[in-house]
Amino acid sequence: MPRETGLVLDPAYLNHRPISGHPESPERYLAIAQALGQSGLTGSCRSIAARQASEDDIHLVHSRAYIATVKHDIARNSHTLSTGDTFIGKQSLETALLAAGGVLSAIDWVMSKEAGSAFASVRPPGHHATPTRGMGFCIFNSVAIGARYAQSRHGVEKVLIADWDVHHGNGTQDTFYRDGSVFFFSTHQFPWYPGTGAADEKGEGAGAGSTLNCPFPAGAGRAEVLGAFRKKLVPAMQVFKPNLVLISAGFDSRRGDPLGRFLLRDDDFAELTSVMLEIADRYAGGRLVSVLEGGYNLTGLAQAVTTHVTALRGA
Repeated sequence: MPRETGLVLDPAYLNHRPISGHPESPERYLAIAQALGQSGLTGSCRSIAARQASEDDIHLVHSRAYIATVKHDIARNSHTLSTGDTFIGKQSLETALLAAGGVLSAIDWVMSKEAGSAFASVRPPGHHATPTRGMGFCIFNSVAIGARYAQSRHGVEKVLIADWDVHHGNGTQDTFYRDGSVFFFSTHQFPWYPGTGAADEKGEGAGAGSTLNCPFPAGAGRAEVLGAFRKKLVPAMQVFKPNLVLISAGFDSRRGDPLGRFLLRDDDFAELTSVMLEIADRYAGGRLVSVLEGGYNLTGLAQAVTTHVTALRGA
C-alpha cells in the first residue's frame, strides 16, 4: 500500500523574483509543479494548503532585529538583503513567510496522522539563514522554524534534521548548535560555500554531539553520501531516537547541477529517502516532512523531486 503523502504546492511561490538570470528562479517551482503533475503525483498525494507564517512563528528562530531588517530592506526596494548575498523583490517578504508557513502546514498535517510524510515545494530556500542573518539565497530558515514549531505547538521532544544539499546548512547548524533536542546531520561538498561544516563541528554545551557533519570533496557521489547516511546517521539515531524527522532536501547534490560538484543520481535520492523513512518509521511514528532547499538544473531538479516524492509514497 502506498503511504499517505502530502504536497505543499502553491503558485504564490513564484512571486519571489530575484534578478533575471539568477539560479534561484521562479522557474524552479514551475519545473517541479509540472513534473509532479505529469507523473500523476499531484493527484495521488494529498494537497496541503500553505499559509503565511506569523512574525511570532519566524521569531521561534530569528531575532526581532533581523526580521525588522528584512522588512526594511524590502520596503526600500533594495535588490539584495543588507545581511548577505540574497536577492529580493517587492513580494519576497510575503513569499518567504509563505515558505515557512508551508512547512508549518506540512508539520500540522503529519502530526495529525497516525503516520504520514509530506514534501513542501517552497521557495526561497532557507538553510543558510542564521538567527540574525539572511544569506545564500535564503531569507528565513523554514526547516529550523518547523523544528521549533513542532516542539512548541505539538510537544515534539526531539527532532532530526538531515540535510543532503550540496552546500552546508550553516544557518540550521547555528540555530541548534547548543541545543541537544534537535540533531543536525549534513552531507555536503567541502571546501565549498559557505565554508562551514567541518567534521570537527559537533555542537557545544547541551548540544555537544548533536551535530554530525560529513564533508566530502568534489566528485563525491553515492558511495560517500548514501554511505554516510547508512553508516553514520542510522547508528546515531539508535541513540537519539527522534520524534519527528525533517529533511533539508537540496537537489544541487545531483549530477550536473551548476552550483555543485557532487554526482548523485535520481535513484540515489530514492535510496536516501528510504533511509529517512526507515528512521521515521522506527522512532517517529512514520512522521516525516521534507523541505525543498537547492537544486538549479531545472531538468535534473524536476526529475530528482519526482523520484523523491515517489519514494516518499512507497509506490
